[in-house]
Amino acid sequence: MSSLARQTGSGVVDKSIAILDAVEGGARTLSDIVEETGLTRPTAHRLAAGLEGHGMLTRLGGRGYRLGPYLLRLATVAMRELPLAELARPALESLARVTGETAQLFVRSGDRRVCVAAAESSNELRTIVPAGASLPLTAGSAGKIFMAWAPDPDRDRLIGGAEQITGRTPTGERLLNQVDYARRRGWAQSVEERESGVASVSAPVLDASGRLAAVVSVSGPVQRTGRTPGRSYAEAVKTAAREITVAVGGPQ
Repeated sequence: MSSLARQTGSGVVDKSIAILDAVEGGARTLSDIVEETGLTRPTAHRLAAGLEGHGMLTRLGGRGYRLGPYLLRLATVAMRELPLAELARPALESLARVTGETAQLFVRSGDRRVCVAAAESSNELRTIVPAGASLPLTAGSAGKIFMAWAPDPDRDRLIGGAEQITGRTPTGERLLNQVDYARRRGWAQSVEERESGVASVSAPVLDASGRLAAVVSVSGPVQRTGRTPGRSYAEAVKTAAREITVAVGGPQ
């Protein structure tokens, strides 16, 4: 019942945050929430219903409570307003310089990924993904990282709805296998899976609690990266991801 250890003097807010903390920690039923928070059942029910009405909680069929879509919107805005792009800038510029390709930093926005910072390659022929660009979450190496670090139900939902964008876009079991492999080895690659002629390699940026905060990528034309870009760029991308993780206060 540690969720209510943080008392601010605003009872309704403290109790609502305790409920959100409990659901984030795995509480799925009202009984779970009551046990985790120490709230009475009527209070927990009333506050959970209010949070659900505002989109901060949602119930998925028989699988119980989950954090709701409104929190994703708040997290996206907060991420954009935090100095994430500025903190990541040195690592992105170093990654672009070391690899000779364009480096990007993505955050999740609903079922899309948004580029919040980029350092372009100095080569005349290069990929360009400007800050603010919104791309699919189910195609490309960055998407695999987002799915790999997502809760299992969310990952399965995304994979189940994935569609082919190019002739090389993995879907279904093939995509699931690649996502699982990305989680195990800590990076992902893609070759012409989102856009013909483009390859990329991505790795996770973690926050102070060890959760996924963003994804760092490097991308370039296949004629220069080759069809196994991870061989050339995985270590550099992982290094950049670690540097950004440390810069935002994540685990070293």
